Amino acid sequence: MQENALLTWQKRLVIVAIALAMGVIMLGAWTRLSDAGLGCPDWPGCYGHLDVRSAMEHVDTINLDAPGALREAHKTVPEMVHRYFASTLGLMIVIITVLAWLNRREKRQPVALPTTLTALVIFQGMLGMWTVTMGLQPTIVMLHLLGGFATLTLLVWLTARLYRWPDFLNDCDVRSLRGLTYAAIAAVAIQIALGGWTTANYAAVVCTELPICESGWTSHLDFDEALTFWGHEHDKPDYEFGVLENDARTTIHVMHRFGAILVTLLVGLLVVKVLCRARCHFYRKFAVLIALLLAAQIGLGISNVLFHIPLVVAVGHNLGALLLLVSLVLFARAIHTEAERAI
Repeated sequence: MQENALLTWQKRLVIVAIALAMGVIMLGAWTRLSDAGLGCPDWPGCYGHLDVRSAMEHVDTINLDAPGALREAHKTVPEMVHRYFASTLGLMIVIITVLAWLNRREKRQPVALPTTLTALVIFQGMLGMWTVTMGLQPTIVMLHLLGGFATLTLLVWLTARLYRWPDFLNDCDVRSLRGLTYAAIAAVAIQIALGGWTTANYAAVVCTELPICESGWTSHLDFDEALTFWGHEHDKPDYEFGVLENDARTTIHVMHRFGAILVTLLVGLLVVKVLCRARCHFYRKFAVLIALLLAAQIGLGISNVLFHIPLVVAVGHNLGALLLLVSLVLFARAIHTEAERAI
């Protein structure tokens, strides 16, 4: 049966949207980790300019007359490039949703999912605006990070729906691992949130030793302040470089370390059980892929500690978390596929 043109175009566009979403997330990490989140203190323009080159010229001119009056001109680049990519992604998702509604009478056409994506990307735009206008408020920054991960995950899920993936005989022994799979996904999602909270509060550098923190860390825990998501008391003009005391930052970092241990145990257990139970090569290969992603993520996390958060490694750690989450979500979809009747 020949596929209609609207469905064909959606299939093409979601692939492009996934690439764009990955770019947006990586650019967001680059912007955040290079301390360029307030490189453009206004929104949607940058010092009133939509062209990043004009914004850089404006900053250079002001700083020439009054040195240090504005942030460095080069910090406008990651912020504005991030906005360009995010705007393009938003437009792409809107187009996909319009095509889905035009094709809604097609039996295989998902409509609710692309509509949800459009609502999510609009909210993401608002979070992006608030990130700037509220001066990098940590909760907003964390939610913006989670929104980006959720956007890409839903795009991957939509792609699987449109391409009707997977299409194979299901393995019932692996289907019994659904509960453990859900637990692993939840642990990874919480760990991503903790990572975002660590970054948003500039707590990534407070623990420079392995496996947990410097000796005596147990006497430097302050959960009340560490888990304050709104109403931080401080006398700074914004939240750049953090406003929490060292004990609160230590607590946040330690929570992230324990989260990493939990993720390692749950995902590792899932991999072992899949390798022991799977009766087809597809699931075994999938388990090996998840194991490799987990190992890479652990290695990047350790490298961040040993080499004091180099930008490339930190951005790679962000990407590693994203790929691990997406692989687990796809695995969950695979084990829910209805078994085909043997011919």
